[in-house]
Amino acid sequence: MATDPVAAAVPAAPAVPALEPGPGRSLRFRMILIAAAWITALLAIGGIALDRVLDETLTASFDEQLANNLNAMINAAELDEAGDVRLLRPLGDQRFSEPYSGLYWQVSGGGHLPFPSRSLWDRQLRPPPVGTSCVAPCRYESREFAGESLRVIARSVRLPGAAQPFLFQVAQSSRDLDRQRIRTRSILFWSLSVLGLGLIAMAGLQSTYGLAPLRRVSDAIAAIRSGRARRVEAQFPQEIEPLVAELNELLAESEAQSEAARRHAGNLAHALKTPMSVLVGEARGRDDPLARAVEAQVQVMRRHVDHQLARARAAGRRTATTARTPVWPVVEAIARTVGRIHQDRVLIDIDGDRDVAFRGERQDLEEMVGNIVDNAAVHGGGRVFVTIRPAGERVELIVEDDGRGIPEAQRSRLFARGERLDTDKPGTGLGLAIVKDVAELYGGSVALADSEDLGGLMVTLSLPAAA
Repeated sequence: MATDPVAAAVPAAPAVPALEPGPGRSLRFRMILIAAAWITALLAIGGIALDRVLDETLTASFDEQLANNLNAMINAAELDEAGDVRLLRPLGDQRFSEPYSGLYWQVSGGGHLPFPSRSLWDRQLRPPPVGTSCVAPCRYESREFAGESLRVIARSVRLPGAAQPFLFQVAQSSRDLDRQRIRTRSILFWSLSVLGLGLIAMAGLQSTYGLAPLRRVSDAIAAIRSGRARRVEAQFPQEIEPLVAELNELLAESEAQSEAARRHAGNLAHALKTPMSVLVGEARGRDDPLARAVEAQVQVMRRHVDHQLARARAAGRRTATTARTPVWPVVEAIARTVGRIHQDRVLIDIDGDRDVAFRGERQDLEEMVGNIVDNAAVHGGGRVFVTIRPAGERVELIVEDDGRGIPEAQRSRLFARGERLDTDKPGTGLGLAIVKDVAELYGGSVALADSEDLGGLMVTLSLPAAA
């Protein structure tokens, strides 16, 4: 199979798979997620450490109060005539005098009965766990009273005149300590939670503001694709400027390559047309079968050269285009031209949206629409109906005629180069082939169907719409 030199000069753009947007593809989402994970981990570690420090502080403060009461009790203790311990003055806290108040003291040992505070009432404090030396103050937890956990501090002291040491104990219910712990932890949790949410919100704002230039680059690229701009002209932070400069250089290089391809195609077409014109001239000067065959084949070659030249021009323009072409005026102009060519024997009606625009060159749109409308006029019965309508990010042109139509099995043949189903009518057989090639170069498509309104053929041309 021979290689098409013009098609080779303008390679088709590779298809880019469409990626559906999602959280995992968002740079902003990733930055916020990383910041949230890091902030949460640090606050959790800091919260645990701070909770331990506060718990130790509360426990130390609680024990210090018990120790103060223990020291006051020891300082106020003395032996009476019977050798029992008595307090010279009552301790300052009123709860020692209230039964089951949660604050207790007791003196035991020395071979005497325990001497308890009134708050103990009919209960007694147990001695420290076996093996615990309380020569220096010792602290321990006790659950000897049902439903009440005690924090106890004890010390073994030999009073003046005593034969044996006495055990001084001060105990307090740990309910107050537990309430302080719960309250402190609640304040700590909500404080760190608010702090964490604030830091995550700040990270979100920072990411949004920091990535705003990239969104502006994306908007600028969209403007270039829609034909509203040719370059990225806005000012960007210095970190983004190299990317913008490279993008503009890439656009300039793409335009230069497209121009070179079009020039190459034009030179090739010009180089081929001159020898072909000479061959046609020589063949027309002779009246023999060989000359007629040469002339016919040269005409076929010329049609193919024109076809490929139009395709190359369209490919080059599509690669570098930033054009925006209103569709309605082009269709109106073509309808008038085709009407004059057929001496008003064809009635062409136009309906639809007057404001839609094609994202491409006017010349290419004229070539596509002109071929379709002319085919409908030539092969129809005298009526052609053109509908222009938007379809999302595309614009559709629907051309219907009242001709005999084409069987579905034969429709695909119309897009083959030089293929003609009706040899009685004039034409080259390249019209729909050119339309298909140019439409696909713009990312569009051509479809054939039956016309429900006119009964003939319906051609739907779908092209990218300009913003």
